[in-house]
Amino acid sequence: MMLMGDEVRRTQGGNNNAYCQDNETSWFDWTLLAKRADVHRFVTLLNARRVLRDVEPERQRVALNQLIRQADIAWHGVRLHEPDWGHGSHSVAFTATLTRERMLFHFILNAYWEPLEFEIPPVANGGPDPWRRWIDTFLDSPHDIVDWERAPSVPGQGYRAEPRSVVVLFASVAGEPDTSASRRGEASPS
Repeated sequence: MMLMGDEVRRTQGGNNNAYCQDNETSWFDWTLLAKRADVHRFVTLLNARRVLRDVEPERQRVALNQLIRQADIAWHGVRLHEPDWGHGSHSVAFTATLTRERMLFHFILNAYWEPLEFEIPPVANGGPDPWRRWIDTFLDSPHDIVDWERAPSVPGQGYRAEPRSVVVLFASVAGEPDTSASRRGEASPS
């Protein structure tokens, strides 16, 4: 959930009950649009992808929470199907296979203070370099998030996630996606 001003890092100083205050706590500082243009741009591109659901083919799709429940999710660490659920772990990755949409999403979460090389799963019938990078929060704006249609290809079978970053890759699958090994390593954190 986003609140007014989150898109420009507006703060209420920890006050989550400012609705009745007519002062700087609840006012919107319009100068933040220029000061935080990079964050505003990032959120705008996230919203642009969400707004696509208002286009006719998108209206027939399910809600996000239903989509997540229906997705075939495979958990990973830096190696495929080997998530590290230990207390000392600072990274995890997962692949969400959306069979009906013929899409794969691969999320990499690196909270470690050094870069880590993550394996990325092969894509059945995907051709060479089927993965495309939509988001990499380590990169400077405007490369941290790109227009969906202009997302660059990810070469090879791995992705270097820089320190304290989130990466979102996606791939379209021609025909039926290969989900034969997608549930290996699916143990949940305890």
